[in-house]
Amino acid sequence: MDAPQRKIIHIDCDCFYAAIEMRDDPSLAGIPLAVGGRPDARGVIATCNYIARRYGVHSAMASATAIKRCPTLKIIPPDMARYRAASQQIMEIYRDYTELIEPLSLDEAYLDVTASPHHKGSATRIAEEIRARIRAEVGITASAGVAPNKFLAKVASDWNKPDGLCVIRPQDVAAFVATLPVAKIHGVGRVTAERLAALGINSCADLAAWPLDKLAEQFGRFGERLYQMARGIDHRPVETERPRKSLSVEETFVHDLPDLAACHAELPALLTQLAERWQRAGSPPFKQLTVKIKFADFTQTTAEHLGHRLDAEGYATLLDVAWARGARPVRLLGVGVRMSEDGQVQPEQLTLFGSGG
Repeated sequence: MDAPQRKIIHIDCDCFYAAIEMRDDPSLAGIPLAVGGRPDARGVIATCNYIARRYGVHSAMASATAIKRCPTLKIIPPDMARYRAASQQIMEIYRDYTELIEPLSLDEAYLDVTASPHHKGSATRIAEEIRARIRAEVGITASAGVAPNKFLAKVASDWNKPDGLCVIRPQDVAAFVATLPVAKIHGVGRVTAERLAALGINSCADLAAWPLDKLAEQFGRFGERLYQMARGIDHRPVETERPRKSLSVEETFVHDLPDLAACHAELPALLTQLAERWQRAGSPPFKQLTVKIKFADFTQTTAEHLGHRLDAEGYATLLDVAWARGARPVRLLGVGVRMSEDGQVQPEQLTLFGSGG
């Protein structure tokens, strides 16, 4: 007997942090609003409302740049306790429909409702009810995508934002995917998109015209994934627990660290933070030590070597190697570990600053 057609819902709350702030203070709803760090302290925008987005403000943008684009922008610091409380409410709503939930951030998740008995198994009606409950019980809006797999469900959830729903039925997959820009494919970042464009590949229809062996020649193992995604194929299951691949801490400094000695002076505090975070994660085994540097000109580099304990001397050596690649003032310094693939690791910590909705 064939397996039942999978029914996947991807739900993403609209400008989540900003939405919580506007919910709790309605006077903020009619102005350009962002949640993030201070412009004078090299802060970064976590998310912003849709009024601010009209000015070109977006998540991960430097707060100073955001203010230049929108001088009337109000930036408020994040209140993670309130955001986590809202997230817990939302997750409880999801659990009323399925146990197969894969959180991607505080406000974003995949749900597998293939076997859900609700609404006679209609994923569309389940998604509609979840969105209605988030609005009524949490006081914010969410957008959802319904599709036969994770790739298409995530694309669909972004299709009619904000406060939208998009359904891709199995019989509509081929036509939908054909017009999709390759930049929408999971795993295709700016560099890969540029490489594809250089090959004359801009849409999934263009990509589907390439045979598997040619894509493998150009992109290695990722070529097979591109081949499948161009045809709307994605066999990834909804994973209720995802193994952590890395763990790190970093700091952006208000004033650039002028030289290597200044970087070394900041290293002990960062290693203390890393050790505390590693212990909170259950002290999982790891295989590599990493040091990340972002220089004043925004170029960055990462140095790493094998290691199975948090070794201050090892990190100091990596810092020397990384700094020598740029030998200029440093704006950001980070330290971390990469996990052992065969070790017992804890579920991955939710990303606090996700897509921004």
